Amino acid sequence: MQRFVMAIDQGTTSTRCIVFDQNARLVAVAQREHRQYHPRPGWVEQDAVEIWRNVDRIMPQALRQAGITADQVVALGITNQRETFVLWDRHTGVPIGRAIVWEDIRTEELVAQLGKQPGIEEVRERCGLPLATYFSAPSLRWMLDNVAGLRAKAERGDVLFGTMDTWLIWNLTGGVNGGLHVTDVTNASRTMLMNLGSRQWDPMLLDFFGVPAAMLPEIRPSTEIRGTTTRVVPGISITAALGDQHAALFGQTCFEKGSIKGTYGTGGFLLMNTGTELVRSKHGLLTTIGYQIGGEPAYALEGSIAVAGSLVQWFRDNLGLIHSAPEIETLARTVKDNGGCYIVPAFSGLFAPHWLAQARGLVVGLTSYINKGHLARAVLEATGWQTREVVDAMNADLGAPTPVLKVDGGMTADHLLMQFIADVLDIPVMRPLVAETVSLGAAYAAGLAAGYWPDLEGLRRNWHLAARWNPVMDARHREDEYANWKRAIELTFAWARSSPST
Repeated sequence: MQRFVMAIDQGTTSTRCIVFDQNARLVAVAQREHRQYHPRPGWVEQDAVEIWRNVDRIMPQALRQAGITADQVVALGITNQRETFVLWDRHTGVPIGRAIVWEDIRTEELVAQLGKQPGIEEVRERCGLPLATYFSAPSLRWMLDNVAGLRAKAERGDVLFGTMDTWLIWNLTGGVNGGLHVTDVTNASRTMLMNLGSRQWDPMLLDFFGVPAAMLPEIRPSTEIRGTTTRVVPGISITAALGDQHAALFGQTCFEKGSIKGTYGTGGFLLMNTGTELVRSKHGLLTTIGYQIGGEPAYALEGSIAVAGSLVQWFRDNLGLIHSAPEIETLARTVKDNGGCYIVPAFSGLFAPHWLAQARGLVVGLTSYINKGHLARAVLEATGWQTREVVDAMNADLGAPTPVLKVDGGMTADHLLMQFIADVLDIPVMRPLVAETVSLGAAYAAGLAAGYWPDLEGLRRNWHLAARWNPVMDARHREDEYANWKRAIELTFAWARSSPST
């Protein structure tokens, strides 16, 4: 009887269930989108119950598409949008309000207040992350402060906290009837509450953010989740969980120190494997855990770009200059360059390597010469230049240049953008044959834990090249354009400094 591995990919806009065979070929995929809520400016929420119901639908659907039964699935891996979290009642399973999404910036004032508290330097030293609205702890603190009676329930352990992997595992393994309350080290590393060295919840960080330990899940290695589904499709072993970008690192088989991947979707996320060495960034990057197999973790440096594909969506939906996202490449090719126009998409502030929450987006260099083709090219180039900033910071932190960038995500279908990234980095950009690297990484980790794949070398042999872009841009032109981009970034700094709330 042929065996398969299943992955649940719980993303920012949709949830997918994918079945893979032993050659990492996609056998079936089922997907459902979920609604985004914006109750106030800067607030971004999701309905965790809707997401759970979607999982309830897509798991059986994926099995039907594959023409297989649950006993043919040797392992299930879960990957998820990382900083998004939900609180729920331990006894009823009902969420406390909606899930707060990683894009939410309601905690700007709280983050500013916390940044003035004693011990803030120690916070980053322990968790590897800068204090920002992006991470879970400030939003969790906001809920504990603003939802009546919540803190007392949390201290009693009547309210549970979880990123979306935890929520799904708890429900799949029984919910109120004995569901596992666990997370893995990669998701825990994004909360600002885990100590990177011990890989456990840190008492000092819990005290700093005012978070009761009783509400937190148990932290386990990425390949040691060890649960069994009792709901939806009973009897499937859950053997792995990773945050989505860590899963992409794993799916791209970036197992060597210095290897780097870039995922381009709503945002852009670059991770560099730093091996067993915990490298603390001096250039504005995040120190995180790439993955943990058994007792020893592989650490990573991460550069998070808040706006990548969502800038194309803005260009389409808010400006109405294109009808579909793929049209932007065609429009950008109607001109030979950006005409001197640059777009800095700091819609919710700047992420790595700047970490400036007060920054806002700018379009600079406008003249009467500029047309929509130039704007389209500037939209794509913004992702390229943000990538250059992050990769430069990674190379500086590790002390050695990376030889190649492995890419995945929806934006990699844009050949003009991929060529531009190769040009501005001056290294080859490579896209694998299997585009679903996030889901594949979760499947790889689950299959590895279950013995479906014997070792990392076996996973490497499954990686096959689909497309490669080599740099062709003149070096002088590249550095001149990069200097212009840096000037545009400096203007966002000036805007932030002049803001009345700064």
